[in-house]
Amino acid sequence: MMGYDKTIEIKMQRLFSTLSEKDRRRYAGIEAAKLGHGGIDYVSGLFEMDPKTVRRGLTELESPEDPAPCGGRKKRCGP
Repeated sequence: MMGYDKTIEIKMQRLFSTLSEKDRRRYAGIEAAKLGHGGIDYVSGLFEMDPKTVRRGLTELESPEDPAPCGGRKKRCGP
């Protein structure tokens, strides 16, 4: 598995830091899927997150419905 160039990694980390918790999981999942074998470990190291969280992001992306429609722990659903 090949990783990303250091300048790309820095841009990815900047973007990652601006995302909500849910979007971070999903973004990490997409990047891991793009890399294929070894991608989960690479991405979890790049974003300093648990590999289980990356796997959860992958699972959420495969679901036809949004399992976490509200986005984060601090926000509440509905009115």
